[in-house]
Amino acid sequence: MIVRRPFPRLAMALACALACSFAAAADATAIRTIVDQAVRPLMAQHEVPGMAVAVTVDGQALFFNYGLASKEAATPVTEHTLFELGSISKTFTATLATYAQAQGKLSLDDHPGRYIAQLKGSALDRATLLELGTYTAANLPLQVPNAVQDDAQVLTWLRAWQPDAAPGTQRRYSNPSIGLFGRVAAMALGHDFGEALERQLFPALGLAHSHVHVPAGAMESYAWGHDQAGKPVRVRPDVFAPESYGVKSSAADMIRFIQANIDPRRLAAPLRQAVEGTQVGYYQVGPMVQGLGWEQYRGPLGLERLLEGNSAAMIQQANPVAKLAPMPAPPGTLFNKTGATRGFGTYAAFIPDRKIGIVMLANKNYPIPARITAAHAILEQLASEPRKQTSAR
Repeated sequence: MIVRRPFPRLAMALACALACSFAAAADATAIRTIVDQAVRPLMAQHEVPGMAVAVTVDGQALFFNYGLASKEAATPVTEHTLFELGSISKTFTATLATYAQAQGKLSLDDHPGRYIAQLKGSALDRATLLELGTYTAANLPLQVPNAVQDDAQVLTWLRAWQPDAAPGTQRRYSNPSIGLFGRVAAMALGHDFGEALERQLFPALGLAHSHVHVPAGAMESYAWGHDQAGKPVRVRPDVFAPESYGVKSSAADMIRFIQANIDPRRLAAPLRQAVEGTQVGYYQVGPMVQGLGWEQYRGPLGLERLLEGNSAAMIQQANPVAKLAPMPAPPGTLFNKTGATRGFGTYAAFIPDRKIGIVMLANKNYPIPARITAAHAILEQLASEPRKQTSAR
């Protein structure tokens, strides 16, 4: 009787594992070089105290941490450091609304007066929730006026608002517009906005370190932002701040969120439907297609178009729109969103069919073109790199 020894097979398996490990290490080293070359000069030029960068390639996450979360305490940045996301928060607001829709709690064709009695019959009530979520409702301004300090005052102001364009004809980027959109979505789910994210959406997405209201136990991880004078600052609790720019999150959680957007099929319904719903395009606005939360750039991609679509004119001015037949974005589409508060500057982008994405979180509000240029350089090289197995760390 011949006994076959398993050792040659085991040796071959070990050799393959070691080869894969070396390949993964080499690939991670190459990606670090790509990220370092884009990020280190940017931080030096704009005097950014700290930055957490995460990339995902073929479902694997890599983290690159730079500088300090707090200059005063000399706390280093990690992938678990909490940063203020600024307007990237709007992607969660949009996902909450599509999550409510997937559960049959609201329809994007509804009008705000259905949920908020004070707005019923107002000029603003002619707009749909979809138009509020795509900034095409009523040419609402970028910010709530300084004189509006609480919910009662904001509803009085919104009821009296007189739009100068019909719904669905112009896009004017607006915190009050998406703020009201998020407020209605939370009401439909039976919570206030912070509770709806923290008790429903974040747990469903597996985000354990994302907050609207940072709890006492997580304050040690909360970075200090820095204003243009270098002084430590954090976001103020203004009206519609939670819905439009109030989420605090880490690079580890955000890259998980990006991965869910790259491949929603791994999510259970209705969350899968919610994420897919934020990737539908509704309006062409210059070089960009406006969806819910995410802004889309359809191929061919180029830095010039990204800079134009994220320009001051797109943020601060009303722009004419062309209504599109709602449908999922075609292959080659890049999704992105910028964000900022007084002390933080952020950017997120991903290309689903290339299975690549990036999150850049910084504790200084540095110029948007610098973020776009650095991220584009990284993504361009990731897209052209030969695909090997990378290791998460």
